[in-house]
Amino acid sequence: MSARPHVLLTPGPTPLHPAAQAALAGEEALGHMDPAVFAVNREIQADLRTLYGAPVGTLTALLAGTGSLGMEAGFANLLEPGDPVLIGVNGSFGARMVEMATRAGGRVRTVTAPPGEALSPQAFADALAGEEEVRLVALVHGETSTGVLNPLAEIAQVVAPSGALLSVDAVATAGMQPFDMAGLGADYVYTGSQKGLSAPPGVAPVAVSGRALARHAARRTPTPLWYADFAGLRDYWEAHSYHHTVPVQLHFALHAALRAALAEGLPQRQARAAAIGEAVLAALTPLGFTPFVPTPAHRLPTVLALRLPPGLDDAATRAALRERGVSVAGGMGPTAGVIWRLGLMGEGARPALYERFLSELEGVLGVRGVTQRFQEALGVGA
Repeated sequence: MSARPHVLLTPGPTPLHPAAQAALAGEEALGHMDPAVFAVNREIQADLRTLYGAPVGTLTALLAGTGSLGMEAGFANLLEPGDPVLIGVNGSFGARMVEMATRAGGRVRTVTAPPGEALSPQAFADALAGEEEVRLVALVHGETSTGVLNPLAEIAQVVAPSGALLSVDAVATAGMQPFDMAGLGADYVYTGSQKGLSAPPGVAPVAVSGRALARHAARRTPTPLWYADFAGLRDYWEAHSYHHTVPVQLHFALHAALRAALAEGLPQRQARAAAIGEAVLAALTPLGFTPFVPTPAHRLPTVLALRLPPGLDDAATRAALRERGVSVAGGMGPTAGVIWRLGLMGEGARPALYERFLSELEGVLGVRGVTQRFQEALGVGA
């Protein structure tokens, strides 16, 4: 195995931001009820409001778990048994939503699209036009499993007149582009710390609108997920009452990474990822790699999904890259063995990391010129 540092180019977790790594190692251990921790938490809440473009009255907080807890907490808090819910499904994480909403007692209907295609706003409009009042609409903004960016703004526009709450999985997009929770009329948004923010896994930054909090307060039945009940979450983050032990060191690391992301600027991070993704595509196209998502506007900037060239042994090639110190992700479910998913989130969207990947790929495949094409597409040395 290579003695050089390992290169992690998966769609999460991502390489740690240096500020997050320093905070994780350098901050002293404090109790979760310590005033200094509450002071950091207040700054996290303010920064999350900026990250999400959240309106006044929004609760921002960290759940003590990964993005999947963020997903499950939304259904547990905002659905009651028998509630009609509409879910967009065009990949593995939309399908996970269906399972979680069903377990929460929701009566689930779906709007679907094949892997590689975006969800249709018109399909949502048609589904909402029925006689039954939908209580919650949920969708994945960036479907990590297929590299699809769903048209969130257009879907939110057709959801608004229905009065349904809107839940958005921003796991693959938050921290890497501006997000307008207020303008979208979104009621619940979440991500994972280990994605675009490049913090360690273990906390899920969430934003809960005032409308969603009111819906939760009017529940007829207790929230089935005690650990992530919005009432307990609010007690800890706003009233500073004990609920459960939060992972303090992960709060410190997330705080540092979030500050770094906002300091760089979300439009700048979006442009950085897009430029590298385009350069990687230019470098790999002559080898027979092609975009899995045919429509450019629907390609997720933070996860470059590439269909493999005919004859390329997916597992063997990725294993050979791993032996050389580079990790990339294959497909999930129906796309296993069909695509690679290259992460362009946070610190994973850096030219030096992709130069290393492409150089090692040249060695594995016995080809030349790939790294040079990447550098030329980025304008390096021009």
